[in-house]
Amino acid sequence: MAELESKRAQVARIRRTAVCALAEYVIDEPRLTFIAHGENTTFRVDSPDGRYLLRVHRPNRHGPGVDSRQAVGSEFDWLAALQTDTDLQVPAPIRTRTGDWTTTADDLVCSVLGWQDGRMQANHPRPVHFHRLGAVLAQLHNHTATWTPPTKLVRMRWDWETFFGNTMEYGGVSAADCWDLLPAPVRAQFDEIARRMRTVMADLGTTSDAFGLIHADLHLENALFAAEAVHVIDFDDCGLGYWLYDLAVPLWDNRYRDNYPDLRAALLKGYGEVRELPDLTHLDDFIATRDVAFGLWFAGMAQVNPAFAADLDKTMDYIRRSLDQLL
Repeated sequence: MAELESKRAQVARIRRTAVCALAEYVIDEPRLTFIAHGENTTFRVDSPDGRYLLRVHRPNRHGPGVDSRQAVGSEFDWLAALQTDTDLQVPAPIRTRTGDWTTTADDLVCSVLGWQDGRMQANHPRPVHFHRLGAVLAQLHNHTATWTPPTKLVRMRWDWETFFGNTMEYGGVSAADCWDLLPAPVRAQFDEIARRMRTVMADLGTTSDAFGLIHADLHLENALFAAEAVHVIDFDDCGLGYWLYDLAVPLWDNRYRDNYPDLRAALLKGYGEVRELPDLTHLDDFIATRDVAFGLWFAGMAQVNPAFAADLDKTMDYIRRSLDQLL
């Protein structure tokens, strides 16, 4: 691996990009606070007008050859519709001075959202959190089942090719090359899941009882709890995919907790109270698919992000041990 620019240097460089981007928004006296440097680089923006989230998007985030401005625009179209059509608490997309959903600075696409308050419950989740999350997922699915986007929807399609083929780029590395970065035991496990899921996804098909527009990343770090409400954030992965995958995501990183059976039951109960559950036969297969998606993403990001590189071996060993049990 080539020597990586330090995280500090990367963030400082992207911060300058963020400052340039903010000039395109009607936000008075903005003050930036760094939040995270991962898939995108994010900053909190404080102003007398309010608080916002600014994202500087990684190039080719939505796949090689995909116009990131159009892709983020489709994400914002959905967020705007959710705010108009539902009572769900989601970030408000903010337009630029010229009325666009995004701007470009230093050849990077940037976007701004209204801030969402609430508490994360990722460290100590209880069944009540999963029950509320299940209800939110059902409401999202109900909305997308009837929503007609105002323009062509440009989003990832979370099908077999995207999970297991060469559709995506992770950290500037093609998905195919990310497979070659995997340790041999993990690669063998991923190959087995790919074979299994080719049949599973073909059998499920892409009709509305199994497939539609999903959040695709609604784990407990993307849900903020405030009294009885759940504020849903980070729609950056949203796209067309399987309802089961949306249910698998919050279960995936909690499946080794002692109270996992209760969390799983609560998630499904909350969903089922709002919307008919999809066939759950292959729910565990989609949990395994999440391991593949996470592992490929992490391997690619480790090639450009020093924090990911430092944790690469430990993460791959965790995935291997996890799949030993799941498979």
